[in-house]
Amino acid sequence: MLSPSLAQEIARDTSAAIGYNVLITDADGVIIGSGAPGRVGTFHEASVEVMHTKEAATHNASQAQLLRGVRPGVTLPLVAGGQAVGTVGITGTPAQVRRFGLLVKRQTEILLRESVMLRSRLLAERAAENLLADLASYDPEVIEADSLVFRAADLGFDLRLHRIAVAFEVTAPPRAPRRDIGLVRTEVLRTVREVFADPQDIVAVIAPGRVGVLPRLTPRRPVDSVTIDCRRVIDALAAQDGLAARAGIGEPATTVDALHDSYQDACEALRLGARRPEGPLVHPIGELRVHQLLTALGQPARTRLLDSATAQLRTQPDWPTLRDTITAWCESGYNLVRTAAALHIHRNTVVYRMNKIEQLTGRPLRDHHATLALYLACLTDHLTTPTN
Repeated sequence: MLSPSLAQEIARDTSAAIGYNVLITDADGVIIGSGAPGRVGTFHEASVEVMHTKEAATHNASQAQLLRGVRPGVTLPLVAGGQAVGTVGITGTPAQVRRFGLLVKRQTEILLRESVMLRSRLLAERAAENLLADLASYDPEVIEADSLVFRAADLGFDLRLHRIAVAFEVTAPPRAPRRDIGLVRTEVLRTVREVFADPQDIVAVIAPGRVGVLPRLTPRRPVDSVTIDCRRVIDALAAQDGLAARAGIGEPATTVDALHDSYQDACEALRLGARRPEGPLVHPIGELRVHQLLTALGQPARTRLLDSATAQLRTQPDWPTLRDTITAWCESGYNLVRTAAALHIHRNTVVYRMNKIEQLTGRPLRDHHATLALYLACLTDHLTTPTN
């Protein structure tokens, strides 16, 4: 329970602080930490009795000579969870060092508890990471769903609950000062967990700069509230740590198979959402299904769609502007006022652009069949245009 590295660090720092040599033994009475490094690895006989009785013991010079590896001083038990796990000793005249005994004992036990808690937390984080990784790569031909359900239950999570997958991508602004990646990871996890704080919410790092979440859905926490929570995380990371973040959201799920699909969709939403630089920072896959379908097509099919629907338009120097106008027109329900608002321009400007598009294509934009093909071609161009 008490690692040699931690014991040596505590013994060294405490010895320097009080001016007397401090040593720490393990449960077998072997010194694993000492302000006098030469004593590490030797046997300290007095610790055996102290471990047995859980009572402090002092030894003067004559008493110490009768015990193996013992010098004058005081020896106290280190207790964790009601069990003696080692001892801490202070070398010196008992009358001089006794006053430091209880203080050093308590400080060492506090550090020991903190170390155990940290190790437990790290182990829990690693287990959650492994669980999420296995869900991401889940293949029913390789692993049974029940085995993942049982593993999750050991961690306190019920995979049979109504859940949805969320994937966060976190980056530092290009001109931001370089920061310790471990510190950034800790800060990001803390922020995500502060928002997704339900005991059943599974939060884990899934890759450098990526955090996955499997939040529980309830009547009081519908899908829409998860979208709001994602925005809260993004805003908090920007305000507290100066980090830029985006989120992809999958579909609700109640089985391992569906959770796997939801997680894959969340990651796909992140990828597709990155092609919409002026769009929102939270990307539900439900709003990107058409984009997802287009990317599933082979490149030859996408190229033919682009050529047949936008050949004349793409020769124009203002093609990106025309493309965005077509996209906004379709996504605004073919409504002129909403299109102008989406593009932040005057409605007369929209009319001018629409007239130009109709002249170049030879088809009216109120012809929904022709406009749908044009819209899909514009989305295809967005998806194939490299992002900065």
